[in-house]
Amino acid sequence: MNTSPDHGGVPRASLDGAVRTTDEVLEGVDLTGRTALVTGATSGLGAETARALAAAGATVVLAARDFDAAVSRACWIRKLHPKADLDVIGLDLTDLNSVRAAAGILAFRRSGLDLLINNAGVMYTPLTRTARGLEIQFATNHLGHFLLTTELLPLLAATGDRTGIPARVITLSSDAHRGYPIDLDDLQFFQRPYDKFVAYAQSKAANVLMTVELQRRMAQAPVAAYAVHPGIAITGLARFMSRDDFDRMRQLTVRIPGRLANPKSLEQAAATSVWAATATELDRHRGAYLADCGIGKAAGHAADPETAHELWDLSTRLIAQP
Repeated sequence: MNTSPDHGGVPRASLDGAVRTTDEVLEGVDLTGRTALVTGATSGLGAETARALAAAGATVVLAARDFDAAVSRACWIRKLHPKADLDVIGLDLTDLNSVRAAAGILAFRRSGLDLLINNAGVMYTPLTRTARGLEIQFATNHLGHFLLTTELLPLLAATGDRTGIPARVITLSSDAHRGYPIDLDDLQFFQRPYDKFVAYAQSKAANVLMTVELQRRMAQAPVAAYAVHPGIAITGLARFMSRDDFDRMRQLTVRIPGRLANPKSLEQAAATSVWAATATELDRHRGAYLADCGIGKAAGHAADPETAHELWDLSTRLIAQP
């Protein structure tokens, strides 16, 4: 695999990394004694991420809005890996009370929490609002995960301090964030016409911005944050998409030379998430934007520290509203 001296030997995003699978990334890795929480774990990338981490020995908590589906997925993983140590928790990211309740339950886990994989998401949905009037893509992809992350930070930091290994927060973004910057003045599309591509792009930019500000705040704490672009994969997220939508998505997400243009398998698309969760060489690159099992580069508007700080403050106010 190609590496760049600029990254201290850590690979840059490349076609070699794009075709790596989760099992290839985790070959020889022993995660026994470590606990991971994966949101959106009932299907797609979340299910594969949970399976791969459990196969490597981690205790994996599958979090999902559909509790029964999460139980079924856990049973499926255990059939593949009989020794898998699994747990299930209900979590509706669009319901802030549900997020707080889940975080409260997790806080009592004796094993602590080593890895938080903010994987769940929705994509290119028609205009839909939560009960609190929030646009659904922003609410699910960013705000629910923002609340979950901030609620779990004390547990993550305590676990990292106890084990001597920094806990990690991995948040799935997308190269679609490059298409449109976040609009802090009209996040919910009350003033501008709704565009599902703009809404998705700003929610994915928010994922990167959260990572930037989280890492700044955790600079002296045993917590490392990473944003991940998994690449294009055919999952349940595509249920709202037409053929024209797929063409536009490719235009938004495949703009970098050497980036894989064709859809990845689930095992390939989830590989960067498990690499972000386990690669020891990333300890020197906290806050990085990762793609194709290597270090990538986010768009400038998604990596701006001032915007990241403003979004954090705005998100804090939004989760505090009744």
